[in-house]
Amino acid sequence: MGNRLRHVDQMKAVAVLCMVEVHTAAIIPPEGITVGHPAAFIAAAFGGMAAPMFITLSGWGIYKSGLRKNNAKDKNWTKWILSRVCLLFICQIIVNIALNMDRGGRFYWQTPGVLTLLAIASLLTPIIIMMSNRIRTYMMLIMIVSPLLIGEYSGLEWSWSHRVDSQGVYEWIERLLWNGTYPATPWLGYIFLGSLIFDFQDKPETRDNVIKIGLVITVFSIFIAIIQKKAWALTSGNALLTFFPASSFFLVVSGTVVVLIMKILEGDEISGGKAKFSERLSSLEAVGRITLTIYVVHFIILGIAALLLIDKPRFGLFTAFSITIIHTLLWIPLANWHQKNIPNISFENLLRKIN
Repeated sequence: MGNRLRHVDQMKAVAVLCMVEVHTAAIIPPEGITVGHPAAFIAAAFGGMAAPMFITLSGWGIYKSGLRKNNAKDKNWTKWILSRVCLLFICQIIVNIALNMDRGGRFYWQTPGVLTLLAIASLLTPIIIMMSNRIRTYMMLIMIVSPLLIGEYSGLEWSWSHRVDSQGVYEWIERLLWNGTYPATPWLGYIFLGSLIFDFQDKPETRDNVIKIGLVITVFSIFIAIIQKKAWALTSGNALLTFFPASSFFLVVSGTVVVLIMKILEGDEISGGKAKFSERLSSLEAVGRITLTIYVVHFIILGIAALLLIDKPRFGLFTAFSITIIHTLLWIPLANWHQKNIPNISFENLLRKIN
């Protein structure tokens, strides 16, 4: 564990816990809470920032691992790629079956998602590590503007059930590449962002400039929303920032938040010092070491909950809120217990053993 960066594990923990929160809130929505309710907006905001952070940090890790592999004596890329791609696809199928539409869930067994996106990133890693910083920056910018180019082909007005379903191989490829929940275009932009963050670790001025530009665009987007009398952010629908499908403004704003949070938490760790909140957030680091495991297992738990809640009345606000918070925070002591007692039982360790 000695070569791990504490602030990165802390960020990964925050990301996966926020994803647990928003997924739990979606399966156990309180009675009387609509999409426009402030509570729903807050829950969606956490989820909206969680996925970009999770994917960016995954990109950071995949890029780091790829560089290490490229510098190793054994450059057997086939095993490195296949082990990751196969494990991630299997985990995605486990998630989909656990939270299947037929049992009150949200996915079909074949639905592409976050983990298939990371599988694509793993497949492309040998190419990505050969790209210069400039080319990867261009690729990230292409991903940012791609929603404008794809237009209606991204499924701007699709329902959730349409977005997660696919009839035949051709439609499944479409969902995987440009109109699913986390399609390669534009979500690979976060993978490129993660790789650039890794390479610019010792160039804080570059990162600061990215934050400044991103904040200017964020403020600009708010003014546009006010002038056009349009919603600034919605999970989906008629707004400047949308998650399904991801809009260009959403990509910029969320990417900026990710870089900003990393700057805050990093402290002096990169230069050999301590992370900003190294002690205060130390309990989160165990969570950050097993994010893939938590991601998969929490969906299994939610799948059981969805099955039990079929045709049942919704909980009240306090009860639903309490269940959501407890399920989210419970992973912190569980992860710490796991790391002390059974650290070798995880998808992360399985991947290390395969390699």
